[in-house]
Amino acid sequence: MEKPVLAVLCGDDQARELAESPAVQGIESSAVVRYTGEAGLADALRDADVLFVYDFLSRAVPDAWHAANKLRWLHIASAGVDPVMFPGMRDSDVVLTNSRGVFDDSIAEYVLGVILTFAKDLHGSLDLQRESRWQHRESERIAGREVLVVGTGPIGRAIARMLTAVGMTVSGAGRRARENDPDFGTVHASAVLTDHLPAYDYVVAVAPLTGQTKGMFDSAAFAAMKRTARFVNVGRGELVVTADLVGALRAGELAGAALDVFDTEPLPPESPLWTMKNVLVSPHMSGDFTGWRDTLVEVFADNWSRWQTGAPLRNVVDKELGYVPSDR
Repeated sequence: MEKPVLAVLCGDDQARELAESPAVQGIESSAVVRYTGEAGLADALRDADVLFVYDFLSRAVPDAWHAANKLRWLHIASAGVDPVMFPGMRDSDVVLTNSRGVFDDSIAEYVLGVILTFAKDLHGSLDLQRESRWQHRESERIAGREVLVVGTGPIGRAIARMLTAVGMTVSGAGRRARENDPDFGTVHASAVLTDHLPAYDYVVAVAPLTGQTKGMFDSAAFAAMKRTARFVNVGRGELVVTADLVGALRAGELAGAALDVFDTEPLPPESPLWTMKNVLVSPHMSGDFTGWRDTLVEVFADNWSRWQTGAPLRNVVDKELGYVPSDR
């Protein structure tokens, strides 16, 4: 029986890592595996049955899509699928899966960490320590503070559970409004987000990037928030109109922001966000725990086994919605 062809989009260093992975070595025994960078993707896609986008930040798939003459399944090593969500993919019969579930708890820990950093002024303590200055301050409590998590998928739910466990009051915002949600209690409709923003001390963005969510945090949204509120983005950079966020921070409309994702990555050195004292910048790493790459490969390997035996694949993305539908 002819072996299926698997194309793997990855960088040179990533290819070496993958080749040493026991999970990938198991796949290589049952498939013809073509490792490729962006330049060779079109050639690798010809007659390929499956594409594994391990380099999940790459935007090369749309330009090479014309060569995907036999492709049946595409898996991306991330929860977000926007790098591979384009008209040709959406209109095709190719099944799309993602790596939902890998980063949930790690991102929730990051969100708790930045909330504590703001509340306890940990970044201020580090600045004073560098200057050898003993300056007593009072800090804020987080217990009882109101949090709105915008995005009610698995990552948003993990955030809600973790923040609730430390005494914060958490609500959600998603496609449809509802009450008695097991993790959020109240879920507001994202379509009327600005109506609800004034009630919250922390606003956490973790929504998938879709036509409806792109630019949802704009000048109107930031103006609606409390002047004492902090904004946290662990979703997608393009959820935010960056110039509007900078303007709101400069005008004192927000007390601070913690940003792990940006509409341009790496964040340009000239960005004013780097030097704002009330902004925490991290380089798209909120979910990246030690061993995360191995876990991503294991998720794909599990789906590969399912695909070979005809079993249902995990994490099948609804290509109209742009994410894996939730049961709740």
